[in-house]
Amino acid sequence: MMTEAALRDWLTVWRLEGVGPGVYRQILDAYETPSAFLAASQADRRHHGIPPKVVQAASDAHRLNPGVDADLRWLDAEDNRHLLTQTDPRYPDALRAIPDPPPVLFVRGDLACLSAPQLGIVGSRHATPGGLHSAADFSAHLAAAGLVITSGLALGIDAEAHQGALAAGGQTIGVMATGPDRLYPREHEALAREIVDNGALITEMATGTPVKRGLFPRRNRLISGLALGVLVVEASAKSGAMNTAHTALEHNREVMAIPGSIHNPVARGCHRLIREGARLVETAEDVIEELRGLTGPLNPTATKPAPDTSEDPLDADYHAVLARMGYDPVRFDWLAEQLALTPDILSSMLLSLELKGLVKPCHGGRYMRTDNRTGG
Repeated sequence: MMTEAALRDWLTVWRLEGVGPGVYRQILDAYETPSAFLAASQADRRHHGIPPKVVQAASDAHRLNPGVDADLRWLDAEDNRHLLTQTDPRYPDALRAIPDPPPVLFVRGDLACLSAPQLGIVGSRHATPGGLHSAADFSAHLAAAGLVITSGLALGIDAEAHQGALAAGGQTIGVMATGPDRLYPREHEALAREIVDNGALITEMATGTPVKRGLFPRRNRLISGLALGVLVVEASAKSGAMNTAHTALEHNREVMAIPGSIHNPVARGCHRLIREGARLVETAEDVIEELRGLTGPLNPTATKPAPDTSEDPLDADYHAVLARMGYDPVRFDWLAEQLALTPDILSSMLLSLELKGLVKPCHGGRYMRTDNRTGG
């Protein structure tokens, strides 16, 4: 068990100006412990090749005491809060093995899920209704199969992935780019509480760290580092989700992508990944097959039963609407003309299909089908 003094030294070095995961590893390679580094002379630090900025900052380390005190107050505020250093046996092995593991992890929730088989699910903040549906549905099926779903707590695909796992009674991990005392986006406060109760929230950032654009790529490497593989649902060609996928390749993780419409700008990233060798997946079973042999034994979770629609089959008119729509967004007026239906009748039929989860409205008065074969 680490003493409080030793933990303070881990936190102090992590807060030093100029120290990131790479420099921290350099310090540990040279001194084995943060305490030994802080006790060393400036000359000795320079002798070991520590960057000059860090050498100087370490001489004034006492200035960081208020921040370290805040970290420890955060830890002591609730029983489900944890601070893991790289030497802690509870630190996830998968994350320890990446080239730049975080020296310290701030965790709220269940520590055990950090070492369970995980799948990262990521995608666009500006996802289509179909993409949101796919993220939630894939996540629910895969969480029910026993995988922990890991994502970035962002709007769009990330949120749907977390919510899909929760709806299935599974576990999910939210990886944050801020300090553990800051939540971004703020509208996910209720979702964050659910994640803590059914998984964990984690971050490498010290308390008080605000939202900064440059911290999101660091967040993304933790998603891929923790997981066996990453599934990209929708992503533009240049996006955080693509960054996560490419980082996963660097970590030798499996990368999978769901194809989309050629007219959908947030499907282009997925198509690029598939061209570059990512596995094209159409069902949750495709994902499980890709990860088979890596997961070890899974513990399937009981899911809420799917609604039984066998007693309420669609009649021919509704099937005609779905057939004419296809899987790309279509304009309401075009659909009415193609089907020779009045606007009031078509509106009623689309509402009924929407309530059955078969159709979703899109931007610009368009509609698209959302039924798919997620489960296999």
